[in-house]
Amino acid sequence: MALTLDAAVLAPPEEIAISSGEFAKFRRLIHEIAGISLSDAKKVLLVGRLSRRVKHYGYRSFSEYYRHVTDGHDPGERQLMVDLLTTNETYFFREEKHFDFLRWRVLPAHPRGRPFDAWSAASSTGEESYTTAMVLADHFGLDAQWSVFGSDISLSVLHTAESGHYPMDKMRGLPPEYQRKYCLRGVRSQEGTFMIDRRLRLHTRFAQINLNAELPDIGSFDVIFLRNVMIYFDAATKAKVVARLARKLRRGGHLVIGHAETLHGVNNELLPVQPTIYRKP
Repeated sequence: MALTLDAAVLAPPEEIAISSGEFAKFRRLIHEIAGISLSDAKKVLLVGRLSRRVKHYGYRSFSEYYRHVTDGHDPGERQLMVDLLTTNETYFFREEKHFDFLRWRVLPAHPRGRPFDAWSAASSTGEESYTTAMVLADHFGLDAQWSVFGSDISLSVLHTAESGHYPMDKMRGLPPEYQRKYCLRGVRSQEGTFMIDRRLRLHTRFAQINLNAELPDIGSFDVIFLRNVMIYFDAATKAKVVARLARKLRRGGHLVIGHAETLHGVNNELLPVQPTIYRKP
């Protein structure tokens, strides 16, 4: 006798099946916490990422684990759940045209002598932040006043970002010149890894920020990257998040979003410069 899709999702033997009702509870929870809207297609992803946690506690169902992360007694596990459901792959110089725009359009027009500040608002493991830092270092030099702030809701990815330590295969996409100038290859016990140069890391800082909540006092910025994030938000959440970030953008500053995203119908304050790039007048 076959199960209907509404009854359950059949998982591999090492995973635990989740009912539609259980998935709905987690979908509401992650939307409440992070503003992320999980489609039905993400049911398999949720099962794959949380099954180990369910089994870690010896629970027999996702309902038991749901009670665990919502009863308020284990904020660490609740944060780990958020980390598992919000972590996405990234890499150096992703969507390279955005960094070309920064290099050739934004930086030459920046007033000489004024500090330049950038924010990677969903920095994940830090590749976007360090890519930005490399472009700024090339333009201003390592002794000038510029900074890159990276934030994410996930503490685990921020730990990697702060360390600036990556496996060697993460070097893909990094121009050889930048590999030589800003990366230190590991030797002996660190062989097969590389570290972002300390001089570059001195210009960066990272902190946990939930874009679905009011933003703390983090200063203002000349450019903000919010790439490949809004695809996970519903329309109302997109509007609120962009409005919050726009308040942190300096006059004349730019907001950069992902190639699959748009601010059409989301925000009227920021003016389009070219597809995926907007300016605060």
